[in-house]
Amino acid sequence: MILPKKFSRRKFLYGTSTAALAAGSGLWHQQGHSAESRAAAGKLNIAAIGTANRASANLKAVANENIVALCDIDAAYLQRAAARFPQARQFRDYREMLDSIGSNIDALVISTADHHHAPAAARALRAGKHVYCEKPLSHTVAEARLLTRLARQQGVATQLGTQIHARENYRRVVEMIRSGVIGDVGEVHVWVGKSWGGTAQPAEGQKVPQTLSWDLWLGPAPVRPFVAGRYHPGQWRRWWDFGQGTLGDMGCHFMDLPFWALDLRNPVRIEAAGPPVHDQNCPLGLTVRYEFAARDSMPPVRLTWHDGHNIPRSLAGHPVPADGVMFLGTDGQLYADYDTYRLFPQEQFAGYRPPAPTIPRSIGHHAEWLRACKQGTATTCNFDYSGPLTETVLLGNVAYRTGKPLLWDADSLRATNCPEAAQLVHKTYRPGWEVAAG
Repeated sequence: MILPKKFSRRKFLYGTSTAALAAGSGLWHQQGHSAESRAAAGKLNIAAIGTANRASANLKAVANENIVALCDIDAAYLQRAAARFPQARQFRDYREMLDSIGSNIDALVISTADHHHAPAAARALRAGKHVYCEKPLSHTVAEARLLTRLARQQGVATQLGTQIHARENYRRVVEMIRSGVIGDVGEVHVWVGKSWGGTAQPAEGQKVPQTLSWDLWLGPAPVRPFVAGRYHPGQWRRWWDFGQGTLGDMGCHFMDLPFWALDLRNPVRIEAAGPPVHDQNCPLGLTVRYEFAARDSMPPVRLTWHDGHNIPRSLAGHPVPADGVMFLGTDGQLYADYDTYRLFPQEQFAGYRPPAPTIPRSIGHHAEWLRACKQGTATTCNFDYSGPLTETVLLGNVAYRTGKPLLWDADSLRATNCPEAAQLVHKTYRPGWEVAAG
């Protein structure tokens, strides 16, 4: 879906409905979904790819719909989820699930390790399904661009799992920044005191538990031996083959706020610093500097990401906690996190009253997506917004791993000064798991 030139992206994201998404709803009804999916009081037929941990929370959020299929590579997880949804068909391979019962599925919730996001989402989108996908949207920059394009072409309802986007505090901070309370914002710092990386290489493989389909867990990634506690279930973010470290884990959550408030989209330059690059492991601490060009009346912005042991202790002379966002403006500074904000200098803003709310209260991040699936209304983290957000986040790791500042041409999806970045913007898939560009 290409927006008219006079229809701003911001209006698209915050409108209660759009003609394009309404057309997408019509497309959904034309793609051969069974009449059963419109039964049961208008409930959606939803399939879940991933059933435990973060996936369990996502399942709970959509549990009032018809959960028709559950897919998990871990039989123990699958069994527990099946006890909650005994009517659902069970699968270990989402490719098989889509091939066998795809006509009875309206929407999918994808809560896998990062390297499966695009293979699963691309298949679902090409089949005309609505998609809710955990962050980051993809494992590579090129995958994010593909999913953005597929969602636009299919006109389906999409939502990235940046649940914080629905919190009231984010909405009030966006309104304050846009009101000009701290003047023009030319610099932002985003930091998270978490560290996914630095684990030692396993000496040798171990026997795969009977409950785990290890080859399916690896999916598109290169084959490697199973090691208990090293990858599945909770440590895969430390490895480039499966995750993107702390930046991939938390970047979409925290960088979402400045993206939203400052109407950012594609950086023009990215530079990163951290420990020596390891070919397998993500870094324990990283600093990334993104530069964005001017947008309409807004000035250029430099956004700096810090994680792990590289987080700041103070900014603009103000001590800061372990996580947050600091906007630096010409007339002051604003700190924010999930639930709070503070304006500096404090004496300057004593008695300050925020502007009247203009961004509607969220009905809930998952509820917003479910309503969009049914009614063709807009979602605020659809892939047209969250695709470029994911691209930006992942470009930080591309810059780090190449060891060079990147001059980024978003239109051509390449670093004009660094041809070797292409092998990290794209990637190779194991046969049977390809994510085609078309």
